[in-house]
Amino acid sequence: MARTVIIESHGGPEVLTLTDRTVGEPGAGEIRIRHVACGLNYIDIYQRGGLYPMQLPTALGMEAAGIVEAVGEGVTHLKPGDRAAYAAQPPGAYTQARVMPAAQVCPLPEGIDFETGAAMMLKGLTVQYLFHRTVPLKAGDTVLFHAAAGGVGLIACQWARSEGITLIATAGSDTKCQLALDHGAAHAINYNSEDFPARVKELTGGRGVDAVMDSVGAATFEGSLKSLRPLGMMISFGNASGPVPPVDLGKLAAGGSLQLTRPTLFTHIADHETCQAMARQLFDKVLSGAVTIRIDQRFPLEDVAKAHRALEARTTTGSTVLLP
Repeated sequence: MARTVIIESHGGPEVLTLTDRTVGEPGAGEIRIRHVACGLNYIDIYQRGGLYPMQLPTALGMEAAGIVEAVGEGVTHLKPGDRAAYAAQPPGAYTQARVMPAAQVCPLPEGIDFETGAAMMLKGLTVQYLFHRTVPLKAGDTVLFHAAAGGVGLIACQWARSEGITLIATAGSDTKCQLALDHGAAHAINYNSEDFPARVKELTGGRGVDAVMDSVGAATFEGSLKSLRPLGMMISFGNASGPVPPVDLGKLAAGGSLQLTRPTLFTHIADHETCQAMARQLFDKVLSGAVTIRIDQRFPLEDVAKAHRALEARTTTGSTVLLP
């Protein structure tokens, strides 16, 4: 049996329920993993609340790290006793142990502890695809990154610095702006006290940025388009302030033949070999010291509702882990 967080209906944090579930044995292409730490991400909020509807009842959680206990037929990249971490479908990471598909579970290097592994996979792989798989970026390019003091944002600030990319951060307070600067952002804008598109144009000499990386959604979308240079790329990869309304494509033409994409991590990591290669690049960034994973909040699994409330209230910084 394993303590597991489930939901039986969509709603607020109050729908999160802790229950005991039988774990079972892995089938072909599966592993059984015992978690040491579990990650918390905004996609968990979307799934719990119904923005991303789920077949109910369902377990929650997309990210964790722990020790492989058993492997099913056909699994060759992992064996019992291996340290491992993942960000993967299907949901169910908020648990002590689970059986799950093995393809997107990655061997965790000895130099990375379990809490760091649990805090970095979904966020770090997101940064990897943003900088390397969504739009061609090179040293000297400039990007605007919203919510830069969060878990994804602080990784992105460091990643950009390590590759010579100028990152302009936004955040909701001066303290959070300073946090982004401390982690490698070249500039930071408090979007609650400044007109961020105007400030971006000022910082770029009127040109605009090559790409915007926006997980905030509705509240920042229009300003993000105004911040781009002609032919620039708008990457909308989250909806923390609510989903983006339908878009008038004419605005992309008027802005200078702008490009718009709405990627998801799970498309990028669907192929086993691609996922493993992306993870190795992330691990290399962390092991080299180019990227440090900041964990600012830790909650026992039974306090998962409290953790969700803190994330939704935007009172968190860096990453949050749940300890089963």
